[in-house]
Amino acid sequence: GFELGFAMASPNALVCWEAQFGDFHNTAQCIIDQFISSGQAKWVRHNGIVLLLPHGMEGMGPEHSSARPERFLQMSNDDSDAYPFSEQFEVCQLYECNWIVVNCSTPANYFHVLRRQILLPFRKPLIILTPKSLLRHPEAKSSFDEMVSGTTFQRVIPENGLAAHAPHDVKRVIFCTGKVYYDLVKERKNQDLEKQVAITRLEQISPFPFDLLKEELEKYPSADLVWCQEEHKNSGYYDYVKPRFRTIVNHTRPIWYVGREPAAAAATGNKNTHLVSLRRFLDTAFNLEAFEGKT
Repeated sequence: GFELGFAMASPNALVCWEAQFGDFHNTAQCIIDQFISSGQAKWVRHNGIVLLLPHGMEGMGPEHSSARPERFLQMSNDDSDAYPFSEQFEVCQLYECNWIVVNCSTPANYFHVLRRQILLPFRKPLIILTPKSLLRHPEAKSSFDEMVSGTTFQRVIPENGLAAHAPHDVKRVIFCTGKVYYDLVKERKNQDLEKQVAITRLEQISPFPFDLLKEELEKYPSADLVWCQEEHKNSGYYDYVKPRFRTIVNHTRPIWYVGREPAAAAATGNKNTHLVSLRRFLDTAFNLEAFEGKT
């Protein structure tokens, strides 16, 4: 509550509230529901508070794994059926949304989203899902060249490896967000599928980057489309992204789900079960025949 009031009274300050684990934000649920998600709609008052919520399936158990991103996405006022056309599409989306939900996979993008938050000519709450394991992950790094003048926040980070050089030969495009990207890249290399499988990252989940994803989908016209997440199917992002992908392709191509099965708990408390389920969905993600014959 203190940070919320401070952010409202001091719009030029970058005010951050960080949970020890994202799971713990449920103790602030009434403030999130009543004030942060809907405050502007109710009282026409802008607020630029930043919620830093550690989130990621890292084998830490059901109380130390999930910031419940599906709840924030469900409360987003982003319309899944409306594909807007505008030269100022990105800034219009940000102005009209009730809050912004991101999951940054690189230090540069984390820097840029905080910078954008304070440089915008208006204020919106910013929800940042922050995987703890990326703090020391050797591949989660950025060059200072990605943070100099002229660089900006990337709502989508497209495939930039071998698959991007011959898009018509790509058999599958995997869309994902967050730290699961690094698991996917490692597995793709192990299976020598770097030419057949492209991996695209959504850094900003809401408002949904319709325009950039439309470009990605058109780049790979004959590829399977897969949404991969490490969360269980009834949580995470799938229910949010699926209808929006279908809107982009006008319901002409399916978007397949790859991830953990539905579960009542946010994560398992057993390390072996965690690793087995990770292995299972990685195998499915790179099985190019997994969805043959399905509609």
